[in-house]
Amino acid sequence: MPATHDPLPVLLMARELGPGGSERQLTEIAKRLDRNRFSPVVGYFRGGMRLDELMEAGVPTIHVDILSFKRPDVLSKTLQFRRFLQDQHVGIVHTFDYPLTCFAVPAARLFGVPVVLSSQRGHRDLIPPSYRQLIRLTDLLVDGIVVNCHAVQEDLISQEDVARRKIRLCYNGIDCDRFDFAMTSAMRNKFAPGSLTVGCVSVMRPEKNLHLLLSAVASLAPSLPELQVVLVGSGPEESRLRERARQLNMGDRCFFQRSEKDVAPWLQSIDIFVLPSSTEALSNSLMEAMASGCAVVASRVGGNPELVRDGETGVLFTSGDERDLADKIRLLARNGTLRSYLGHNAKKLIRQYFRLDQSVDRMAAIYEEFVSAKPDQACKLASGGTFLPNS
Repeated sequence: MPATHDPLPVLLMARELGPGGSERQLTEIAKRLDRNRFSPVVGYFRGGMRLDELMEAGVPTIHVDILSFKRPDVLSKTLQFRRFLQDQHVGIVHTFDYPLTCFAVPAARLFGVPVVLSSQRGHRDLIPPSYRQLIRLTDLLVDGIVVNCHAVQEDLISQEDVARRKIRLCYNGIDCDRFDFAMTSAMRNKFAPGSLTVGCVSVMRPEKNLHLLLSAVASLAPSLPELQVVLVGSGPEESRLRERARQLNMGDRCFFQRSEKDVAPWLQSIDIFVLPSSTEALSNSLMEAMASGCAVVASRVGGNPELVRDGETGVLFTSGDERDLADKIRLLARNGTLRSYLGHNAKKLIRQYFRLDQSVDRMAAIYEEFVSAKPDQACKLASGGTFLPNS
């Protein structure tokens, strides 16, 4: 029988509540955690599109107004943070990215929060060097590190000397029902009749290597003139990608769409989804494309092979190899039966193993595991009541 307890306050934190995958997963977890067991609050340095979503769902938020760790008001802001932790009886602090890990992990540990968790949701070579040593110090302070794929877990163990006992795996989860509908006629009309769309939905950062996708499709133009590129997203590479499309004379065959909250209609418009990243953990965009039934092509890096079983749920190519990528796109473009086969299997895989409810349940189990290991500290946090994990 479940034990009776007041919900435990849990503070989930990210630098910015924007369109990125980590911010999306944080938001979904905060919205869906069992309110009989947890009372989630989301902390952030900067707002963004997810802030309105959290407010609409009734999830409390706290703005930690720190613009730079070098500003003289950091100490006063940190003391305000301490008051919040103590006033709200926060039992768990869980950070989702490196700026909040560097700030909140030491603060939460110093101010007596019983359970302090960080996240590693990508490879550490993407973290600026000035932060990397601080992150390694937080590895010693946290009770646990939550990762989103086996590839990141093994990288932490082999490259960062993190003890395996500290690491917990929680795969990203997808709300599959959002990606299970027919494309509207309005979306079809955006593209030329008879075209075959090759595309990606992604934050446009250098490591996504979207220039490779443009070059590969351009090389196929003489033999496959029906190919059309769709790139949905925003980011620091956007202007360079637009210029690259012009250089490749793809202006009439390359469609750009800025970031949108609802990407499902765009995924439904893509026949072949390509994720050409040079480094990757577990890509939300790739999972959403698979949940939509796209035939997917992904680079053989990071967590991509945990999703894409080559020749079964998609195809893999050698990262950075334009010719290999072009060959894989050509293969799928010329074989509609294969595209349908891969898309069907991809959708089935996501629905079986990567549903959002599974991810939320797993995160809740991680929280309860760490709380139960510290009963003396956590037992009277929730409004003066008692928190005990379900038994």
